[in-house]
Amino acid sequence: MAPPSELSTSGAGFFPRQVGIDAYGNGGFRFADMSHRGSLLCLPSGMKGWDVASPAELTLESLQPVLDIADTIDVLLIGLGMDIAAIDPAIRDAFRERRVIIEAVGTGGAVRTYNVLLAEERAVAGAFIAVENAR
Repeated sequence: MAPPSELSTSGAGFFPRQVGIDAYGNGGFRFADMSHRGSLLCLPSGMKGWDVASPAELTLESLQPVLDIADTIDVLLIGLGMDIAAIDPAIRDAFRERRVIIEAVGTGGAVRTYNVLLAEERAVAGAFIAVENAR
């Protein structure tokens, strides 16, 4: 069996549709017979690498790709890695103005919730910080 293909870790890679995540951990994610090392944005238009490695790097600028499509989603799930951290109120306000609910939890919980909402055909996006160890 051939090894899974990979998205670029530079954020330049792109998978052209939104799909469920099969696994996370070991510094990345598996989905659609692909593996991706690093953090991941899951948007209605597709999946792509995301250059955020910790909650401290979570900014309006890093979430701009999600803000750009905010009119197409109802919920943004943010996977904060292994720990829970406070989200900058400016981020919450920017999404609230666009009527998008933000749920920020550990990456494992965010991925599981994302998969459920996606299976229910809900308008969901995910911004997931990669973790080494899955819980």
